[in-house]
Amino acid sequence: MDIENKIKSVILGHAAADAVGVPAEFRSRTELDKHPVTDMRGYGTYNLPGGCWSGDTSMTLAALDSLASGRVDYDEIMSNFGKWYHDGEYTPAGVMFDIGGTCRQAILNYTRYNKKPLECGLKDAHSNGNGSLMRILPFVLYSDFMPCQRLELIREASMLTHAHPRAQIGCLIYSILVTHLLHWQSKAAIAHGLAHAMQLLQNEPEAEFYHRMFAPDYLWLERERIRSSGYVVDTLEAAVWCVMTTDSYEECVLKAVNLGEDTDTTAAVAGGLAGTLYGLEGIPQEWLAELKRRKWIEEMCGRAAKTWQNAVLY
Repeated sequence: MDIENKIKSVILGHAAADAVGVPAEFRSRTELDKHPVTDMRGYGTYNLPGGCWSGDTSMTLAALDSLASGRVDYDEIMSNFGKWYHDGEYTPAGVMFDIGGTCRQAILNYTRYNKKPLECGLKDAHSNGNGSLMRILPFVLYSDFMPCQRLELIREASMLTHAHPRAQIGCLIYSILVTHLLHWQSKAAIAHGLAHAMQLLQNEPEAEFYHRMFAPDYLWLERERIRSSGYVVDTLEAAVWCVMTTDSYEECVLKAVNLGEDTDTTAAVAGGLAGTLYGLEGIPQEWLAELKRRKWIEEMCGRAAKTWQNAVLY
């Protein structure tokens, strides 16, 4: 798979899954068990047409738009986040309709209080939502194709909004899994990635919060034991569990959404992995056809691919 198709698989895998989850956000697992999501559809929670993605994808695209230039400019990235929050840029319909409290405060720290980018993220233990995990994929892709200090980049990318070490660790684990999948498209690559992450992060105190993912019985956990809240640990656990216990992109995303609660982010994080695993051709074509601003997203992915590939070649 060439660089452009890899990038599209990851980003569109994330965006399409996000859009499937948006209409069901905040619905309980009990409710979804009675009336499960079985396809991409519209309206629901935010009364938006089908194919509309959330702030998860908006912030992902805001970061990718900057990184596609071939450099890491945190000021530009934070400015792009501000354009999303204040002006509705990087959205499917020109309106910002969802944002978590930690992301909001971090963006305001930059746009209103003029803090430096790496000083904007919240550092307290109560600020460990999934808001950096949900937008980390462009940095993971950049770190795979461009020369950089990979772990430092992922940590700093999280710190833009979520500066607590636990959120950083979640982003690091996810980045390792995605990187393994970019090179070896198999579930075995995820298993190897988890082993690599456990070894790499063994001296990180906050890694203990992710201990269930490293346990031998993790994939045999019953659905009732998988949590799908907005807590970064829950989101990462649920997303990886959904990928590893299903056999297609569509099955994975629908399983993630029907866990309930933070449906868009659980699905988006799982969808990024599943898109990488199954490739662009594994994403239902009808979902891609319905995805808002798909051509624009693909053009951004193409621009990133061209810039990064030229940097590698020259």
